[in-house]
Amino acid sequence: MERKIRSKDELLKDKDQILETYSSVHRKNRKPVILSKRERKALGIGKDEGRAVLRYARISSRKVKIVIDLIKNKNLDEAYGILKFTPKAASSILMKLIKSAEANAVTNNGLDRDELYVAEAYANQGPTLKRIMPRAQGRANRINKRTSHITVVLKEKE
Repeated sequence: MERKIRSKDELLKDKDQILETYSSVHRKNRKPVILSKRERKALGIGKDEGRAVLRYARISSRKVKIVIDLIKNKNLDEAYGILKFTPKAASSILMKLIKSAEANAVTNNGLDRDELYVAEAYANQGPTLKRIMPRAQGRANRINKRTSHITVVLKEKE
């Protein structure tokens, strides 16, 4: 089953119908319709947000989620203040990620910096690096060095 590649004019002509199917969920698996990058760009999907993704961060997603819960649904300046004074390893990583998302929102999508807030933030588990620690009598213990994929989405307040 091959997807038909449509031109930008065809996409814009059927924009309302495509957006309606994109916003609805599939009746069997409850997932939205997947659009290609070219289709999303032609339809203008994602132009109301600034997104930054960090993959393979060498910190457990469990530790990142603690700090993420502190900054969700906060204004940009408030989130910066919280992260600056939070004594966790994930706070410096999230600070850089929010700065990147802010830059993406302001430069690429032309959003107002003063109206931005942290709309979504989540950390998923990445691949685990498996190492061993030698122990007595020829034994070995397993060490799991966990990684995570962190995503931050900034949107404008209405």
